[in-house]
Amino acid sequence: MIPRRSVTTALTALLTSATGFPVGQGRMPQSKPPYYLLYSLDTGLDGPPLADTLDDLVVVYQVTSVSGPDPARPSSMGTLDQAELLADKARAAILGRDPVSGEWLHPLAIPGVKVMCRELDTEPGGTNDPTDGIISYVQRFRLALTPA
Repeated sequence: MIPRRSVTTALTALLTSATGFPVGQGRMPQSKPPYYLLYSLDTGLDGPPLADTLDDLVVVYQVTSVSGPDPARPSSMGTLDQAELLADKARAAILGRDPVSGEWLHPLAIPGVKVMCRELDTEPGGTNDPTDGIISYVQRFRLALTPA
């Protein structure tokens, strides 16, 4: 069985290292915006009978890009431009491939697990009211995994 916690930890590490922004797992990180929030959503199992622990795992994670005020400018607010930039970086980090080899630009290192597929599940986009002060942008990524 593929431990879900290992997948969450690996995805957090990938997103943090590839984008340079902090990532909070289901809650705000110990940081002011901009940052990412990572939520584990749907899970699906596929493979051998129920008693067998070698099931493939399909998981969906939500990455919420959070824009916020500039700490150097107390009256500033988050911007849709900043939220979209964060979303672009998250998309590139998770889905980016080398055009020559086809390999992922940022490996998703999960011990004992092979990543079969990474894809954008849905991208509802950003909030539409810039007076909110904090602007967020939502993306959901589907990962298909199998025991190595």
